Amino acid sequence: MMNARDRGLNMMPWWLFLVTGIAWLLISLIVLRFDITSISTVGVLLGVVFLMAAVNEFAIMGGQRSWRWLHGLLGVLFVVGAVWAFIHPANAFYELAAILGFLLLLKGSLDITVAVMTKEVNDLWWLGLVVGILEILLAFWASQQYFAPRAALILLWVGFFAMFRGFTEIFLAFAIRREQKEMAAA
Repeated sequence: MMNARDRGLNMMPWWLFLVTGIAWLLISLIVLRFDITSISTVGVLLGVVFLMAAVNEFAIMGGQRSWRWLHGLLGVLFVVGAVWAFIHPANAFYELAAILGFLLLLKGSLDITVAVMTKEVNDLWWLGLVVGILEILLAFWASQQYFAPRAALILLWVGFFAMFRGFTEIFLAFAIRREQKEMAAA
């Protein structure tokens, strides 16, 4: 007898993950070219992320009774951000580059704090410390006034993320296909 997970997997179109995986690989190819097309592509991707976040907030708003207004307001702000990113993708890219330095500084500080606090129970605490220090150094490098290094960092980050996401979705597509074949044979 099939459980709910198996029925869901059997209904999943495996080729959909193959198509999205190929799309992610094409995005990584465009972004890793390091030209003005790359900058615009990242800006448009930021718009897509904002749009998906807006859909998520509106869905949460529909299912909650408390804080509905806050989810609705956040959804509207995400829609405005998405429209702005679609209209001005290069400006969206520059803003993302400006924020990345701050986020890396925050993440590095938190990694160092967790590494020091877990030193007694974590044998690999030093690894978190090294990563935190590297993130802080990268934050200062990304926060400098020169655009070219920031652009290169963002483009590499987005390009490799898209590449890894593409490979993951392609592997998932073939794993789902294999599972579906095995379930059909059983």
